Order: sequence, then structure tokens, then C-alpha cells
Amino acid sequence: MFKVTPNPPDTDSPDTDPPVTDPVSPYETLDSKKLHAAAERALNFHFPSNADIKATQRTRSTLFSVDPTATTETLAVFLVETLASVDVMIHQLVDHLEGESRYALLGISNSIMVAEITANRVLDKVEPSV
Repeated sequence: MFKVTPNPPDTDSPDTDPPVTDPVSPYETLDSKKLHAAAERALNFHFPSNADIKATQRTRSTLFSVDPTATTETLAVFLVETLASVDVMIHQLVDHLEGESRYALLGISNSIMVAEITANRVLDKVEPSV
């Protein structure tokens, strides 16, 4: 099969209008100032600055929310159970890994275990609700 367009296209030919001298430079083709401005607008739209992000008012999501009437004891129990579940999941993953990834997950598991112990200690100090 014959390919009409060379690979890569020949940009040094004199019959291009306007002639392209540097295919990498954004200022050597068509109306380069317009293209550059369009690229800047697109980048600013898709990647807002930190100032824009901080100026945007935060809307509260109700998709995942904690019952405001839940007691401290209930929240602490849920926290302990969640940490224990995550620790079990990590240990199941650790069994399938070797090397650096395994050591990283074991470190995460250790941090979860410390958080679980701390949450249990908080639960011990909470007066049970009747």
C-alpha cells in the first residue's frame, strides 16, 4: 500500500504557506499568537490556579455524610471497625506482593494499626450511652 503523506510529514518544503522553519516552535506557524492565546485559555480552563480554587465556594455534599445525631461512642466504634477492615484488606494484598511494594504496604498497615489502637483507647475513655 502506498502512503501519500511522508512519515513524518516534510515541513521543510518551500511550497508550504507560510514556510515552516522550526516544527517545534509555537510561534512559527499560521497565526501563532492566536494559537498561543487559545492554548493559554484552554490550560486556564482545565487547570485553574490555586487562587481560583480557593475562591470557589465549597458546596456541601450529602452523598456521604455522618448522622449528626450519632453519639461519640457510635462514631468511635465505627472508626475502630473500619480501621480493622482496612488492615485486613492490606494484609491480604501484602501476601501477593514482593519487594518494595510489600514493604510499603506493611508500613501503611503499621500506621493503620497505630490508629486503631488509638481509636480503641478513645473508645475506652468514652462513657457508654444507654
